[in-house]
Amino acid sequence: MDLRNLLRRTAMQRPAVLAVALPGATDIRLAVEAEVRRRGWPVAGAPAAADLMVVCGVPEPREAEWLDDIERSMPDPAVRIVVEETGHAVHALEMARRDLTERAVTPREAEVDDQQGAAAGEPGGRAQGEHQGHGDDQGHGAHHGSSPPPAPDDQGHPHRSMGHGHGGPAAHPGHEGHENHHPDDHAAHLDHTEHEGHFAHIDHMGHDMHAMGDVAGLPMAERADDRDELRLDQLHVPIGPGLTDWPTGLVLRLTLQGDVVQDVEVDHLPVPRGHRLPFWDEPWLRAAQGEEVTSGSAVRRRCAAHLDSVARLLAVVGWDDVAARCRRLRDELLSGAPRAGIGGDLRGVLRRVRRSRTLRWSIAGLGELSSARAGEAGVTGPALTADGDAYDRLRMWLDEVERGLEVLDAEQPLTPDDLTGPRGRLDGAQPPSQALLDILPELLTGAEFACARIIVASLDPDLDELALAPVSGAAHV
Repeated sequence: MDLRNLLRRTAMQRPAVLAVALPGATDIRLAVEAEVRRRGWPVAGAPAAADLMVVCGVPEPREAEWLDDIERSMPDPAVRIVVEETGHAVHALEMARRDLTERAVTPREAEVDDQQGAAAGEPGGRAQGEHQGHGDDQGHGAHHGSSPPPAPDDQGHPHRSMGHGHGGPAAHPGHEGHENHHPDDHAAHLDHTEHEGHFAHIDHMGHDMHAMGDVAGLPMAERADDRDELRLDQLHVPIGPGLTDWPTGLVLRLTLQGDVVQDVEVDHLPVPRGHRLPFWDEPWLRAAQGEEVTSGSAVRRRCAAHLDSVARLLAVVGWDDVAARCRRLRDELLSGAPRAGIGGDLRGVLRRVRRSRTLRWSIAGLGELSSARAGEAGVTGPALTADGDAYDRLRMWLDEVERGLEVLDAEQPLTPDDLTGPRGRLDGAQPPSQALLDILPELLTGAEFACARIIVASLDPDLDELALAPVSGAAHV
């Protein structure tokens, strides 16, 4: 074995993992993340940095194309696996590691042909050692740093709009509150958005973007009046569903002028119905069905859900080390760790997040949502009681986690009329996350593009809830 193959084999012992979750597979995602962390494998933030893509859940046929786009953006040797059950994660990851190791030292047929061609002096040969991207069957692979080709609208991408664009092109209040934000405030987040173009949901969003023609397959910008009645370039940018630290299955189609969001359309992947209860709401829904559920188990699920949301928000703003600690504590809560064993570390994380002036300064003022407006929109839960911006919603999650720590091991049964899940009331006219999705366009319109992901993460809607039928219970006043 030569030195290059030895290095490849060694590198593939700890492959960089990109986990892509599908709606209805939250428990599978958590199992995969926990096993990846146990093995000490790095987590990739973009396909270009990934060796292994793990699809959590069973993909629908219509989802094959955007998953293929992600895989084509990964460098060789690239492996994609599907984990369909929580108990399959350990075996699937081990088999993927072995497959990656074998591929790393076994040249692909196309690579061998290129090397032979180069040695023979043929014009089409590639120099030995040059990186070749993971291509399609025709050999037109995407290089390590290139974007996947855009997918046409009629190939199974979701087009069932749930949200509506808010705000006309001439008046978009809310942007004035951000003029004091220095461009460096969100440098880490801007870096996210640059890489996320590799695996954003690529389509033409139903808009006629061919009036000015395409360049290299990418649509030219249109012209439209902005909020100051100036005629500026207007660009349509889709985000999701395959982003890291992004609500599972969510697709946003943004209309941008400069770096300002002018219009938003909310969409999502199909949510399976009747398959299983939404993971984060399961204790309350089981109690409503008459099952015996302890209040301590419900508190654990709530605290774990909030830590999952906190970890996403912190990862989006670039605080990866604390986000990783939140995910570890989340998994310990779900595994039944006693309060005595987890309390000290958990309080330390909460204290660190609360004391960070830099964190508060970087997200304060984003996504302002008063309790009055939230109530009118049907929002319940932490987003309602926070009565403020992204930082206030973060603080509300932290407060609920700290309160829950005191009753973590409570044994009394959960009452059937207690139907307040992590994101709000489960007995309302619509699921809590539906209200969060409906309010998103209003919060994003007028915001800077670099702040859009922070606003979304501060709400963190759970699309699994969209499969819920109305739950009977005590009326909430």
